[in-house]
Amino acid sequence: MGALAGGWIYVRTKRTKLYVELAGRVEEITSGDRFEFSWAVHAVPRFGDRIAVVSNFLPEQRFAVLRAAIHQILGCERSFVPMHKKGGTIAYETPITTAPAIVAFYHSASLTEFISCVVGARVYPTPLNDQSSLSMLFYDRPGDHIGWHFDRNFYCGRHFTLLLAMLNEGHSDGGLSHAILKTQAGPHEVDVRTPANTLVIFEGAEVRHRVTPILDDERRIMLSMTFCTDPRAHRWQGASRRVKDMAFFGIRPLWT
Repeated sequence: MGALAGGWIYVRTKRTKLYVELAGRVEEITSGDRFEFSWAVHAVPRFGDRIAVVSNFLPEQRFAVLRAAIHQILGCERSFVPMHKKGGTIAYETPITTAPAIVAFYHSASLTEFISCVVGARVYPTPLNDQSSLSMLFYDRPGDHIGWHFDRNFYCGRHFTLLLAMLNEGHSDGGLSHAILKTQAGPHEVDVRTPANTLVIFEGAEVRHRVTPILDDERRIMLSMTFCTDPRAHRWQGASRRVKDMAFFGIRPLWT
C-alpha cells in the first residue's frame, strides 16, 4: 500500500511540474504568433438550433499553415470503446511542443471573437488540463466512428465544441470520406458534410451527434476545440471530466 501511495505521489508531482512547463510554453506561443485572421468575409451564421457551419473558414494561406502543423505531429493514441467509438486522438499536450501554430490559432482573439458573435455570448478557451480543450481526431482505419452522444459540460458556463476539418478524403460524394457528422437538435437527423476548412460550431450538451464509420483507404482529420462562457469548474465537475478523458487518452487524465 505504501509503494502504491508513493507511486501516486511521484506521478502526481511529475505531472504537476509538466503542466507548469506547458503553461509557460502556451504563454510564449500566444505572446508571439497570435495567428490573427479576418473573419469579416463571413456573414455570422444563425445559431438557432445550437449549431452553425461555415465553409472555407480560414484564408487559404492560414489554413495551409495549420495543415502543415498537423503533419508535424507523428502518431496518435488509439482508443476503442465497444459499441460506442473507435479512432485516434491527439491531446492538448502534444501540439504545445510540436505544433505551436495550432495552439496560437486556438487562443487567437480572432477565433474567440467570431465564436462569441455566433453563439451570442462571450466565450473563452477551456483550461490546459482538459485534454479535450484542443485535440485532434483521426478517422483513418476502417470502422473508425463514434456513436450517438451528447458532449458533457464540465464547466460552470455554457460549453461549445468547434470542429475544423483539416483533411477529408475518400470514396463518398465529392471525394469525401464516409465518416459523416450527423446531428439531431430537434426531431430530424441532419448530415453535416465537412470538406477541408469547414468549421462546425455546436453546443454539444444540447445537440445529439455521431460520426458514421469510415471505410478502407479513407481519411478524415478534425481539429477539435472547446470554448466556454465560464471555464471555472466545481470539484465534482473536474472529477467527472477526468473520468471521461480516460476513454480517449488513457489513465493520464487522472493527474490533471
